[in-house]
This record gives sequence, C-alpha cells and structure tokens, in this order.
Amino acid sequence: MYERILVPTDGSNVAEAAVEQAVDIAEKYGAEVHALFVADVDAVAYGLGTEQVDRIRQGNFQGMTELREDAKDATGYVKERTEALGLTVVERHAGGRPHDLIADYAKDNDIDLIVMGSHGRSGVRRVLLGSVTERTLRSTHVPVLVVDYVKDNE
Repeated sequence: MYERILVPTDGSNVAEAAVEQAVDIAEKYGAEVHALFVADVDAVAYGLGTEQVDRIRQGNFQGMTELREDAKDATGYVKERTEALGLTVVERHAGGRPHDLIADYAKDNDIDLIVMGSHGRSGVRRVLLGSVTERTLRSTHVPVLVVDYVKDNE
C-alpha cells in the first residue's frame, strides 16, 4: 500500500511526533522514507540579499550555518530513526514556499503518503492547523496524515 512516505520536518517536537508515526507505518509496509526540510524563503527573505535567497531556493545553505545545522538536525533525526530499523531514507533540503515544495516533491517522487505535524516551530499551540499543513492539504492529492503533539502539561 505504501512504498514511499514523505515526512516534511522542521525539527520541532510536533515534526518529531510525525516522524515516529511515519517510521511506524514505513516499518509495517517496508516503505522508503523521504525526509524533507524546507527553508521558507518568504520568512527569511527580509534582511537577506537576492543571492542568498536564490541559494536557499536551490537548497544550498552554504554560509548560513544556523539554517544548515537546522536542516541537518531535522532530516538527520528522520535518518537515525529510519536506519535503526533497516529502512531506506532519502534526505532533501530545499528552499521556497513549503506547501508548494512539499506538494511538488510528493508528485515528482511518487509519494504514497505524507506524514506531517499539525503545526511547526511557531511556539504557539494553535486551535487550527498550521498554515503550512493547511496549505499542503489543499495543494496535493496525496493522502496526508496530520499528527499533533501535546505535552503532558498542556
């Protein structure tokens, strides 16, 4: 049923909860897991030069140490969890509008299921879905499993 599962991740607790769900499903079906980190160029474009924004769009975070480390940490977590179970993982770092890149990646890579967090690193627990998650749901025909994360004290 599932051969390729996409996990868009920003490294947040919610994203890590989605990783756990994706890895569990992948293990059951022997699926390949794709870990995608997207730097939102709309969010980081202010204060950056055109050349830097273009590099981010190409997934080249060279010279942007914090962004590069965030990307490596986020997809590295997926890789660690997936490889521990003997499953194949594909890591990808990109820059652009997250929902567009997620939908395009899913289409271009024949993804069978997208597993993503209900909201990202906003720091605010939302009543509604996060904007990236909501826009992804509207941008793709691939099934999307939305995972929420609630701390014990919330």
